Amino acid sequence: MLVMGIVAPISFIGLVIFIIGLFLNRQYRKRNSRFAKSGWFIAVGIISSFVLAMVFSAPSDEKKDADQPKAASVNKEKKAEAAIKANEKAVAEEKAKAEEKRLAEEKAKAEKEELEKQEAAKLTQEELAKSMGLEPITVGRVVDGDTLVTSDGRKIRLVGVNTPESTTRHEEYGKEASNYTTSKLNGKQVWIQKDVSETDRYSRLLRIVWLSVPENDMDENEIRSKMFNADLVLNGYAEPSTYPPDVKYSEFFVKFAREARAANKGLWTFGDQGTTMGDLDSTQNNHTGTSSSTGETSVSSTSGSESSNTGNESFKNCTEMRKVYPNGVPSTHPAYESRHDRDKDNWACEQS
Repeated sequence: MLVMGIVAPISFIGLVIFIIGLFLNRQYRKRNSRFAKSGWFIAVGIISSFVLAMVFSAPSDEKKDADQPKAASVNKEKKAEAAIKANEKAVAEEKAKAEEKRLAEEKAKAEKEELEKQEAAKLTQEELAKSMGLEPITVGRVVDGDTLVTSDGRKIRLVGVNTPESTTRHEEYGKEASNYTTSKLNGKQVWIQKDVSETDRYSRLLRIVWLSVPENDMDENEIRSKMFNADLVLNGYAEPSTYPPDVKYSEFFVKFAREARAANKGLWTFGDQGTTMGDLDSTQNNHTGTSSSTGETSVSSTSGSESSNTGNESFKNCTEMRKVYPNGVPSTHPAYESRHDRDKDNWACEQS
């Protein structure tokens, strides 16, 4: 810029001299001037103009030459920056793949550990169930509140409890009890446990039903939370009904029934006698020896004892009774005799 500032005025002066030389030369030819050396002015003007051209062209070339390395440097920097970004992207992608692989491996490891844990727990549960005599079964269908059929066709009667009838005869709250048992057991895998007796007179298996395997089958908390027989009593769907020698859980059932009765749950909303026969009835129970005033249970040592007729009607056998009472009679009926109640369900000569 400094060189241009100095040379440009000089070149302008050369241009003026050149124009003056042309003017003098023209005047000389017209004989208007005696000055014959106008050619010198023209020559000086041309030289000045040439110098002007050289001054302006040289810096331009120099600038161009100077800009070329700069452009090359910029391009180089851009390429280097692009290479860095490409490398960073490749590194990021590699890290992402490595992280994804790590997470997949961790997930697979966790799933494997969980599977192994479940298998170990299953083995432990099977061993625990075996130690307490529990057998796994699948419930095929529910007959009523206290009777069910397994998927392989075995009929099971729940031990120690009695739900209101809902099949051959109907008692208050029987349908509700049947529906509840269906909702809890139908199609489910459960565990059954024998107390003492194997079957009743109808060849039904007499069993306790556990919803899950307990760690201690005599722990009250586990009985409350895992045993279905107890669940029925606790929620007012069944009354305790004890028949020796199957008395392992009778005291628990009586305790639970008192709790349900005090809370007016289920069948107890119909009164202190419930809606079916059981250990808490105010009348003397032949099968348990229950006190009429307190409901305390004193289980007898035998299951085959028979009482005399509670009323003034007596029949030689169930065939004779059914001629008068086709569906049998309950224990509160004058014609009831315990010798006709072979399954000890407080209903004599019912239709099986």
